[in-house]
Amino acid sequence: MRLIGEDGEQLGIVPIKDALEVAEEKNLDLVKIAPKAQPPVCRIMDYGKFRFEQAKKEKEARRNQKVVEVKEVRMSPGIDTHDFETKQRSAQKFLTDGNKVKATVRFRGRAMAHTYIGEELLIRFSEGLSDVATVEKAPKLEGRSTSIYLAPKAIKPEGK
Repeated sequence: MRLIGEDGEQLGIVPIKDALEVAEEKNLDLVKIAPKAQPPVCRIMDYGKFRFEQAKKEKEARRNQKVVEVKEVRMSPGIDTHDFETKQRSAQKFLTDGNKVKATVRFRGRAMAHTYIGEELLIRFSEGLSDVATVEKAPKLEGRSTSIYLAPKAIKPEGK
């Protein structure tokens, strides 16, 4: 087997018995790194310390990861222009924070006969946010509401 020392230096190809003896002399573990390689690769290391370091790295990675939420903006088909603009501004804030937005138009009573109004409203809504968002799911009627999903656009690095 190919043996690698605790410092990362190559110790060459040695028999398994010799590798185990070297590991025991140094009070460390012999760990197979690439068992399918020809010859198999083993490393002398403190396996408990290695596992602890890996767990620490994984914990740090979980702490730094951002959870993307889906924020919902609800409207009615008869929404006034100022209210519509306010909803657009709040959706824009959600998108710039890195969250996804679900815009919903709820129909009540006779408004169900004119569902196309809600669809047009959502298309106008997404066009107003086209500079910061991309349409993830087109407007779709589901029960008594029509919804559209918007995702934040990827930010391009400067100079490219």
